[in-house]
Amino acid sequence: MPIFAAETNLIPIITIMITDQDRELLAQKGISEAKLQQQLRQFAEGFPYLRLKGAAAVGQGILRPSDSEREAFLTAWDAYIATTGHRVVKFVPASGAASRMFKDLFAFLDADYDTPQTTFEKTFFDRLVDAPYYEALDDACHVFHGKGIAALLDEGDYKAVVSALLTEEGLNYGNLPKGLLQFHKYDDGVRTPVEEHLVEGALYAKGSDGRVSVHFTVSPQHRPLFEALISDKSEELAAQFGAQFDVSFSEQKASTDTVAANADNTPFRQADGSLLFRPGGHGALIENLNEIEADVIFIKNIDNVVPDRLKEPTVEGKKLIGGVLVSLQRQVFDYLARLDKGNVSEAELQEMLRFLEEKCCCHTDEQLTGDSLAAYLRHKLCRPIRVCGMVKNVGEPGGGPFLAYNPDGTCSPQILESSQIDMSDPAKKAMFEQGTHFNPVDLVCAVRDYKGQPFNLPDYVDPQTGFISHKSKDGKELKALELPGLWNGAMSDWLTVFVEVPLITFNPVKTVNDLYREEHQ
Repeated sequence: MPIFAAETNLIPIITIMITDQDRELLAQKGISEAKLQQQLRQFAEGFPYLRLKGAAAVGQGILRPSDSEREAFLTAWDAYIATTGHRVVKFVPASGAASRMFKDLFAFLDADYDTPQTTFEKTFFDRLVDAPYYEALDDACHVFHGKGIAALLDEGDYKAVVSALLTEEGLNYGNLPKGLLQFHKYDDGVRTPVEEHLVEGALYAKGSDGRVSVHFTVSPQHRPLFEALISDKSEELAAQFGAQFDVSFSEQKASTDTVAANADNTPFRQADGSLLFRPGGHGALIENLNEIEADVIFIKNIDNVVPDRLKEPTVEGKKLIGGVLVSLQRQVFDYLARLDKGNVSEAELQEMLRFLEEKCCCHTDEQLTGDSLAAYLRHKLCRPIRVCGMVKNVGEPGGGPFLAYNPDGTCSPQILESSQIDMSDPAKKAMFEQGTHFNPVDLVCAVRDYKGQPFNLPDYVDPQTGFISHKSKDGKELKALELPGLWNGAMSDWLTVFVEVPLITFNPVKTVNDLYREEHQ
């Protein structure tokens, strides 16, 4: 359960003595002593809830383009991608292990019964022949147990099949990242999410030179497996989709790890006395994103892919938000050039303010004119831009689009998680529960200013949007510090626009049985 600022009067702030062992570990990770102390203060102080104006909706922070607007945006993207000199990159966080995808099957292995009992277990085995990995699993069963799936199930040895799927002796799916698992079956073979993301990129992010740039963030232990898969499959996919793939990888930086704490906010130490650091969550990837050399970057989760027969709506949705982005950017750049040139009339300034309020939903209560208005507009317009696809809310867990107040008093679109909202306040809880749309992690970002210089993305993170959760290590309870999420607080100070996209563009695989859904068959 997250901890917030309301607890600050109850929790003393701890300052620790740094040992030589601590200093050596901090040096290895590239974390300063000041940052360590700051993280410990955050455990004690908690994080404030965000002040909300309301949930975003169509006409109130979410754009639902008309047919003519849609066509104009699609044309704008096609024109942009066909123009030389623009580098577009598809950025896919892919380091997370798939263990949570198989938690029900791990529970079955540990259960005191040997045949399927729960609805989930029965569905898994009843539909197993439809699994994209069925043939690979059958081969693993032959190697591991000396007989195939059918024979094992006839003998009632269900756990042998699950063991061959999850453990190192078999396919090892319980320890691999989702990106390396077989997700979709085709007449000529199967594809992993990594391959599906390459195909997607070829359909909407191929440059005028025929190149498709895709960047995956991966864990160090799995990077060789990703590289081997790309080496094995990219040439075949390039020939099939008329593209050249430029694939790169990065790993979450050790300097973005966060220290764990005990219940009293003192640092959690392991048996050898060393500090325990944990990955800071996907918000740490703002550092990786900052190092991508690109003009436009698409961001999408690794498990949100569909087979080719359903790709058309996804491709159109990506082109749509891309067209909104480049159209918005073109206007922003024009305004910034005029502001820098000077001698802008009050009528022009009011036009820019209307654009900021009506197209970007960024508002201020201050009554500004003249030089103060020009300075405000320059400040708000000269920043990274993101356009976020939003789907209608169908009860999926996760974040949603809101209009929230910023530290400077302005109000702008933000993607918030439930942990950032004061659910003890009935009005705020109602805002969250009655939200009409959901965030499927479907973003396109413009990361250079109008002079072509890259923004330093960490400068636009709101550090007060992290949160604290409770975990355990070696049987001991601990507090874990999560950095502001990549598409949440890490992009809090960006210029943001929400656009409604079709629900069919959101097809994540959260459990292994999701692969039986019609959208993944």
